[in-house]
Amino acid sequence: MSALEIREVRKNYGSVETLKGIDIALENGEFLVLLGSSGCGKSTLLNIIAGLAEATSGDVLIGGRSVLGVHPKNRDIAMVFQSYALYPNLTVSRNIGFGLEMRKVPAAERDRAVRETARLLQIENLLDRKPGQLSGGQRQRVAIGRALVRKPQVFLFDEPLSNLDAKLRLEMRTELKRLHEMLRTTVVYVTHDQIEAMTLATRIAVMRDGRIEQLGTPQEIYNHPVTLYVAGFVGAPAMNMLEAAVQDGRLAITGTDARLALPQRYVGAARDGASVMVGVRPEALRLGPGNGAELSLPVEIDVVELTGPEQVTTARIGAQRLTATLPPQARVAKGQSCAFVFDADALRLFDPATGKAF
Repeated sequence: MSALEIREVRKNYGSVETLKGIDIALENGEFLVLLGSSGCGKSTLLNIIAGLAEATSGDVLIGGRSVLGVHPKNRDIAMVFQSYALYPNLTVSRNIGFGLEMRKVPAAERDRAVRETARLLQIENLLDRKPGQLSGGQRQRVAIGRALVRKPQVFLFDEPLSNLDAKLRLEMRTELKRLHEMLRTTVVYVTHDQIEAMTLATRIAVMRDGRIEQLGTPQEIYNHPVTLYVAGFVGAPAMNMLEAAVQDGRLAITGTDARLALPQRYVGAARDGASVMVGVRPEALRLGPGNGAELSLPVEIDVVELTGPEQVTTARIGAQRLTATLPPQARVAKGQSCAFVFDADALRLFDPATGKAF
């Protein structure tokens, strides 16, 4: 039995269709991240799961039971919002245990659950403080603790780290990962941050215009994007895309004399004369010369940015651009002519007309 099942869920606001048929099934203990840009429908879907919005059609099942029309408090879920939504006049202890208090859980049992949750979140020393005395990261831990203490079937997170600074986001990301691996709870997590998605998820649903563009593990999403959108959205820097055409079993890069051998796996899939988009991740590119078995592209260096652990290097090939993440000791400079080499396994081909991978 799936912990959470979403069946052909659609949502209309008048004539505007926000969700266009979403199908997902989550097993117990999975961490699903709904990833997409603003307006793609990810928060709307989360609100439908939570019962804060109603689906126009379709069904949502939690633990095999349809929850359409069921009040949020009776869905066996817990939700953590972007805003901490803590009661400012209550201590941390009472904030965490407030839901249990409303359910008339005996005081001794409630206190035991609150202290166990505080121990997991490493905020035992904060239980007597009030929210105004806490940092942003501590407040978010309290908000997570309030959800955690209830031990629901499904946890829902709506961009919970977006209000934190970069250092705190990293710390809380690590904390969420640790908690999930320890407790094996079922989680649905909404974010537009691909780094959060890649580091936290067991599966990612990349959403676009109310549809799921691709659903898979982080490795599948990153290494085998099924559309141009996914390839461009996931990855920082994004996957390089070069316009090209298939000519006599080779890839002719548009506007240049550069030719690449067509990998065997694409022979027959990409017909001769077809226009294609050639994709390759920046970290797959290295400075040539290669070993002869690699593919090679002649480029002219345009911009070099040292980030510390790497040099993000942008180069031109004809009128098109390539970005490579090179080691910090790589000797490259603006105006330099050189070659970027990469393994054929790193190359991906897409149909520019449909946006789909070959």
